[in-house]
Amino acid sequence: MSETAGDMDFARDASVALDLLEGFSLEMTGKDIDDLRRAAPILPTGTRINVTFLGNEDLEMRVAAAAAVRDAGLVPVPHISARRLRDERQVTEFLARLQQVDASEHVFVVGGDPAQPEGPYPDALSVIRSGILADHGVRSVSIAGYPEGHPDIADDVLWRHLEDKTAALADHGLDVTIITQFAFDIDPVTTWIDGVRTRGIDVPIRVGTPGPAGIKRLLGFARRFGVGANAMIVKKYGFSLTNLMGTAGPDTFVADLAEALAHRATAGDVALHLYTFGGIEATARWAADFARDGGARVR
Repeated sequence: MSETAGDMDFARDASVALDLLEGFSLEMTGKDIDDLRRAAPILPTGTRINVTFLGNEDLEMRVAAAAAVRDAGLVPVPHISARRLRDERQVTEFLARLQQVDASEHVFVVGGDPAQPEGPYPDALSVIRSGILADHGVRSVSIAGYPEGHPDIADDVLWRHLEDKTAALADHGLDVTIITQFAFDIDPVTTWIDGVRTRGIDVPIRVGTPGPAGIKRLLGFARRFGVGANAMIVKKYGFSLTNLMGTAGPDTFVADLAEALAHRATAGDVALHLYTFGGIEATARWAADFARDGGARVR
């Protein structure tokens, strides 16, 4: 390959890497409001911030976090965990409270962690099909994607539900975005993106990407969510299982993903969803530095 061709490849990959970062989204919990406020001046206006729906959070925490996102000039995307909903009243109350703080236009509907549903909604699809969302000001809905599968759900069920959810949301006139579980390896991610597009699903995809964080913390979340993290995979990502004391960031992952997507004309709208395992401010600074460098970190 000539030097000129190599330069062109580098420029193309760097451009794709910056495109991945354009319009990135972040994640926070109900306990992260102070961290969000520190990060807000660093984040582009209009950045989407997903607000979790965890078992150790209550209605007031979730609504306060969503309101803090809106007050910071950012876009709240509150989670709705289907299997944690005790009844229809709980979800309608939550959506009504979100409307009061102007935070109900965008939501992320996910099945959730409980082994047994706490109420009438066994999965995200049942919430979507209920029609509750559009009745409370929701305009766009994010749904989950699992490039490495789900420890408790068969792959054929995951694919069928992905197709059914996108179709049901379209029927309700709601915009759709797929946000994936995070990964350390681009190979299952790109294969999964190919599978999404082959099935005729052309909605935006946001690839789950760990922000900079301590290695032990990253591995802990990987074990919790069934994410591949063997020695070969984490070496590709940029750290070693023999040295767990440091931190790791997503530079190599983003560079490799950009290179792979640059060769996929059918990938469509793909960007990053950054999991803030090392904190919102640290993740926001990483994103700002990457954008400032103009994609120069791409190899």
